[in-house]
Amino acid sequence: MEIKINLPLTKDKLKTLKAGDSCLLSGVMYTGRDAAHKRLFELINEGKDLPVDIKDSTFYFVGPTPKKDGEPIGSAGPTTSYRMDAYSPSLIAMGQTGMIGKGIRNDDVINAMKTYGAVYFGAIGGCGALLSKCIKKCEVVAYEDLGTEAIHRLEVEDFPVVVIIDSEGNNLYKTGREAYLKSLREDI
Repeated sequence: MEIKINLPLTKDKLKTLKAGDSCLLSGVMYTGRDAAHKRLFELINEGKDLPVDIKDSTFYFVGPTPKKDGEPIGSAGPTTSYRMDAYSPSLIAMGQTGMIGKGIRNDDVINAMKTYGAVYFGAIGGCGALLSKCIKKCEVVAYEDLGTEAIHRLEVEDFPVVVIIDSEGNNLYKTGREAYLKSLREDI
């Protein structure tokens, strides 16, 4: 069963999500990779306003390819999330509630998620062309000079993700592996 979530991702909504849940996201999310996150982090450290509202926001770690005529976006597959680990705890403390990417997150990110309330969703790598079909509108909202790494505002419909780490710190990468290894032992 897939859980349909209308963004923004409020604290009430994210508290119901558990590691392993399949979700379909609809609404507004932002893109951002390491170059954009570094700039956001610098603004935070300087006490300046950010170019997007972080409260209840979801960021998709992606650098979309150029779009074809008539399409809102090109291929939009997830990038490796650990490159944002140095910046994510500060954004989570400011109210970011959702992150989408692929790969593991460090303990600082997971602790911030548990302390402030956030979830980490996984999107399937290698499926960027298919994922882009769920993106209905795309516009650059900050750091246009970064090209594909600029911050984009996306309007999505039924964007498929899986909860990898929930707001309690439950981690599908750990529990899933443990369950698999247990099933192998039971089959012997």
